[in-house]
Amino acid sequence: MSTAPTLTHAEARDLRALAGAMIPASAEYNVPGADDELIFTDILRSLERDCEDCRAALKDLARLSGGSFADLAAERRNEVAATFKKSGGAPLSALSRVVLLCYYRDDRLMNSLGQEPRAPFPRGHEVEQGDWSLLDPVRKRAPIHRRP
Repeated sequence: MSTAPTLTHAEARDLRALAGAMIPASAEYNVPGADDELIFTDILRSLERDCEDCRAALKDLARLSGGSFADLAAERRNEVAATFKKSGGAPLSALSRVVLLCYYRDDRLMNSLGQEPRAPFPRGHEVEQGDWSLLDPVRKRAPIHRRP
């Protein structure tokens, strides 16, 4: 028996609608949205320690929506989502992190990005080298942390 907090049906509906607004499906790239059944099931399973932050974010979303975000018309949903993005704070950051993590571990998405859908270790992934001189300003500045 699990004692982990879970979302109510209404919260889950709003989260699914928000996830779909955050990352919609793309026919052009042949990828699902974050509201896809498999991805959304993974999101719900992965809330764990972030569940209370997600619930707080969804409460704010419902307040901005004047009720259920999932029941809003598409245009109004986009307006509310844009406002929420600006005002969501730490709870929205936690919710966004869970959505993104689950989305980017979906095999269909990894295949569309030309990546083999596997863990990066032990074989690793090829990473294109960039311009390391871009880090020079950071290297030149004084340390910003306290020494132990």
